[in-house]
Parts: sequence; structure tokens; C-alpha cells
Amino acid sequence: MRAKTAVVLGAQWGDEGKGKIVDVLSGRFDAVARYAGGHNAGHTVIIEGQKFVLQLIPCGVLRPGCKGVIGNGVVLDPIAFLKEVKKLRELGVAVDEQLYVSNRAQVILPYHRMIELAAESAPGRQKIGTTSRGIGPAYEDKMKRSGLRVVDLLNEKLLQTHIEAACQEKNAIVKALFGSAGIDPVQMFDEYAKAAEEVRPFVTDTGNLLNQVIAGGGSVMFEGAQGTMLDIDHGTYPFVTSSSATAGGASTGTGVGPTAIGTVVGVTKAYVTRVGEGPFPTEIHDKSGEVLRARGHEYGAVTGRPRRCGWLDIPLLRYSNQVNGTEWLVVTKMDVMDELAEIPVCIGYEINGKFTDIVPADVEGLESIKPRYTTLKGWQQSTEGIPEFEQLPKAAQEYLRFQEREAGAKIGMVSTGPDRDQTMILPEFADTLKSLSRNA
Repeated sequence: MRAKTAVVLGAQWGDEGKGKIVDVLSGRFDAVARYAGGHNAGHTVIIEGQKFVLQLIPCGVLRPGCKGVIGNGVVLDPIAFLKEVKKLRELGVAVDEQLYVSNRAQVILPYHRMIELAAESAPGRQKIGTTSRGIGPAYEDKMKRSGLRVVDLLNEKLLQTHIEAACQEKNAIVKALFGSAGIDPVQMFDEYAKAAEEVRPFVTDTGNLLNQVIAGGGSVMFEGAQGTMLDIDHGTYPFVTSSSATAGGASTGTGVGPTAIGTVVGVTKAYVTRVGEGPFPTEIHDKSGEVLRARGHEYGAVTGRPRRCGWLDIPLLRYSNQVNGTEWLVVTKMDVMDELAEIPVCIGYEINGKFTDIVPADVEGLESIKPRYTTLKGWQQSTEGIPEFEQLPKAAQEYLRFQEREAGAKIGMVSTGPDRDQTMILPEFADTLKSLSRNA
């Protein structure tokens, strides 16, 4: 019998609409756990017209009785966390009863932002297109074994010692390499010692908490951040994030063993988008890209940056399904494609005159790709809010079935609008969800 757990993650470069999908599904689970990333990952959820933008906090807290867990694989900015908590309290969300933070999560401190901003702005440096929120440098310190964990944040004496030593080192680095001014350790300690006391009530051993939920027959959803192609190992390196955004990160980022993962759900748009720098084989450079951006409101939920738009990339989606072990696909923003008469879909790549359907590992290979397209017929009628698969236009049904056949995972859900209710769940996936649900 499979565990009542599911990983929900982005199949491409993030921004696939995971926030809405996790929200739609979270009513069936006892807990929703974030396992990677930081407050650079914005999830937008619209409930009865009210908009919630979540960065660190899992979408599960928007469901009464559902635990929201920030796992050990997340890097936590205490100030950003407390601002988000305050905003949700003002909106009437019961964060104080439902939200938990891992005592093993790493902490982002001001010098992480200072170093990232200086490095990203330095002349001659390769720009990655980060949000400059200190995520990468915090993960660097984690791997260097010189980071501060939440459990250490709560130890005032240790916090003071850590800040003094770290500021001495980081201030010297930014002055020597970038000519930037440093940070006052005394002011930082005062601010973060105070923040620590506000964070303290949320802190627990979340690995133990999640394992107890599962052992007791409860259900857990693991919420991914960013997307598969931003994974530190499997993404378009070096234009990636600093953590494990793939399904494997759910285990390392929460302390729940891999045999306790019941299924993996990949979220893909009906097209593809990317924010920031890096290779993007199917990027659209004509007015069609502008049409998709306008109709899909393709701007970052946190940064407001315009997203690059491209046609669906089957080899990339197949690769994503492979590295994640994806069983189910959720297709979002179908309605954005409603006006197109024809829809190109990438079915393979030409690299140096040779055809392949394998995603290359190197940036040079990715940038030299000439996509090979097949063209599918558009449906040119509204799909917004359609509740049943059979009610979709025939061409829209075929577009989805083509994805399913070529990408190697079954389509379980289709989103046809931004609101929670504008979502169809296909019968076979509905049966799977019943077996995973808290009441099963």
C-alpha cells in the first residue's frame, strides 16, 4: 500500500502555477511541506477573487486544519518570514495554529544579500539573473558548514558569536572583491535577536512531525519551489537555483524517507516560461510571445519581472518526468492558448546538424539547439472555466493527449483559469487522490 503522500513540483523553470494547484489539492491533505528554496519563490493563489501571494509559507495554511511546514531544505529569512506571517494574520489566516518551521532550516542573514547583490552587479561577472535575496550565498554557507540554522538563531549567545565572526569575514570579502561597504554586526544582532523570539513559537522538529503524521495514517503533500530545470544538479547549470528542486529534494529537504513518497505530480503550463538569464530552446522572439505574455499575465509574482515565453518543449518535459519519476501531469493556463489558430510544439532538437531528443547537459549545447516543431491545430474558442475534459474543444483535447503520449506521464488535472474553482480533475486522477486523501 502506497503512503498517502504526493510531491507537487514544477516541470520546467518554475512559474507553472504550482501555487494554485497545491491550494486546490491541499484540502485533501493533513499537511503541506515546503522542501527547498527561499523567499524568491512566489506562489499566487486566488480564492473567490481574493489574491494571496505566498513566498516562504506553504499554501496549506490557507486551508483550515491543514498544517503548513517549512522543511529543513528551505533557507529562511526571518524578517521576510515575519512580514509574510503578519500579512496572513491580517487576512484572517490561522498561521499561529497551523504553521511550523524546521529547527534544522538554514537562516539567511543580511550579509548573504550583500554578497549576492555585489557579485551579481560586479563588472565582468556572468549574470545568473537571481533575485538578490541571499538565497545562493546562504546555501553556499550551508555546504561550507559555516551557516546558521534556525535552532542556532534561537540561542542568543551563539547568534552573537556567529554574527561577529561572519561579519568580519564577509565584510572583508565584499571590500576586497567588490569595493562595497560592510554591515554593522551590532545592529544586525539586535535586529535578529528580536526576530528570533518572534520566530520561536513556530519552530519544531518538522521531520519528526511529518513522519508522525504519515505513521498515523495521515496525508502529506510536499510542495516544490522553482522548477525542475532550475535544480542544482539536473537543471540548466549554471543558470539554476541553489537547491534540489526535483522530487528527490522532498526527502532530503524534509527528513521523510524516499519510500514514503506515494506519487509525484508535475505541473506544466500549456506553453513554457522562464524568468532571468539562461538557455531557453523554444523561446518565442516574435509577437506570439508578446501575446502569450499579455494573455497569461506573465510577470513574476515576487519580482514583477516579465517572463520569457516559449512553445511547449516535449524533450524537456520528458526529461523532467524522468528525473522526477513523475506519474501525473497537471496542465495550467490552457485558456491562454484559446485564440491561436496553430500551436507549434517542439518534438526534438537539431544540434550541429544531428537530430536528438535528449536534453544536453552543457550550456553551449543548449544554446546551439535548433528546435524541430510539429504544428497542432488550435481550437479558437474559450476554454475558461470548463469543468469536464469531454467539454473541451476537440483540438484542445488532442493537444493535451499529445502531451500525455509524448511526455510519458498521465494528465490528471487541467487548469482553465486563475481561480481555485477553475480546475478540472480527470477521473483516474480523482481515484488516486481519494486514496491519498486524509479521509481515505
